Amino acid sequence: MLAEPAQSLTDLLLGVVVVLLALRLQRSPAAHGYWRAAFWWAGIGALAGAVHHGVIMRWPRSGDLSWAIISVIVVVAVSYLLAATVAEVLGPGRARAFWLLRSVGIVAYVLMAATGHAGIAAILACESLTMLSVLILWGWAAIRGHPLARPVLIALLASGAAGSTQALSPDVTDQVGLDPTSVYHLAQIVGMVLLYLAVSGSRWACGTVGTVGTVGTVQRAPEPERQE
Repeated sequence: MLAEPAQSLTDLLLGVVVVLLALRLQRSPAAHGYWRAAFWWAGIGALAGAVHHGVIMRWPRSGDLSWAIISVIVVVAVSYLLAATVAEVLGPGRARAFWLLRSVGIVAYVLMAATGHAGIAAILACESLTMLSVLILWGWAAIRGHPLARPVLIALLASGAAGSTQALSPDVTDQVGLDPTSVYHLAQIVGMVLLYLAVSGSRWACGTVGTVGTVGTVQRAPEPERQE
């Protein structure tokens, strides 16, 4: 029997969907490499979460360790999301801008650790600052008429709305036979699918772009050149 059946199975479903989307992005010439990496790491994190909820939570100490590992995977996925955003919005070769924005979450965590609040919860809280940077960049891109801004913002807002379901009372989610974490896993699938549609050059993304008056092919930031 699974330790936490609903949370494990919904995380498994989320992981399978995201990995399948990552595989499809591998074949999409429109998607920047950083987007592909973000999807792969997000999928790996969800699959690891399925094992965490289903098996490892039987042993509390092992559960703490596995949750720490999953938190690191989340940090990596968010880092690639920020890298993709910087590349798309500011253009390639903006490593300084990336590290400046990435340092926001890192500095926040160092300050929390220095005041005795280190821990996994603190790491995830500080990553919300990085996500805020991502939203600000795409908001700025929308003002400047970036062709991907609207569909990406819709996807990110859907993902944020999914995250908010974790704050729901169990009495509310019990009406559908699930706990708040399981509802979050299922709702996050919608956000990830929308993000995939936005960055893969799908007809949905092009149609969304068209509604704000942008005509023509979606222009993408070129892949960074690899140095031998």
